[in-house]
Amino acid sequence: MNKGVWRIIGRFVLLMALQLLVLNHVYLGGYVMPMLYVLFVLMLPTNTGRIPLLLIAFGTGFLVDVMSNMLGFHALACTIVAMLRILFANRILTRGEPVSIETPSIYSVTPQYFISYLMLMVGAFFLVFYTLEIFGFRSLGSVLLATLASTVVTTLMAVLYQYIFLKKETV
Repeated sequence: MNKGVWRIIGRFVLLMALQLLVLNHVYLGGYVMPMLYVLFVLMLPTNTGRIPLLLIAFGTGFLVDVMSNMLGFHALACTIVAMLRILFANRILTRGEPVSIETPSIYSVTPQYFISYLMLMVGAFFLVFYTLEIFGFRSLGSVLLATLASTVVTTLMAVLYQYIFLKKETV
């Protein structure tokens, strides 16, 4: 296996361990629940095929569901994020140019474009997740507040993760 595959596997293990061992036990004020593991799906190479991307996203979400004793909320939310990534990633990250990015990150893309991409995808993830958790739109205010708060916290954590664990010259 090449060096890039080992980086992806290492990122998967690190993010999943962080999510399952630490972040699954963090629930701030009833509205903030950080889900940093979704960053794994968002940082996969931009040339990843559609079917492999959807399968990886589903498998990642399913693993979190199994380990968290959930009912498939993570699997569905991750799969929808992967579908949105297929539709919007190239438009946001590369401004529509046919460029392949090995690791979409704050270093490989203009920071404001990457943060826009991150907030859009993480926001979509939380909107789906909290809508499923409440099972409907009857508490739309709570869903939107939890989505906004969790999106901001998770985005900040994702940027911090990248500054800590990614090196500018290795991306």
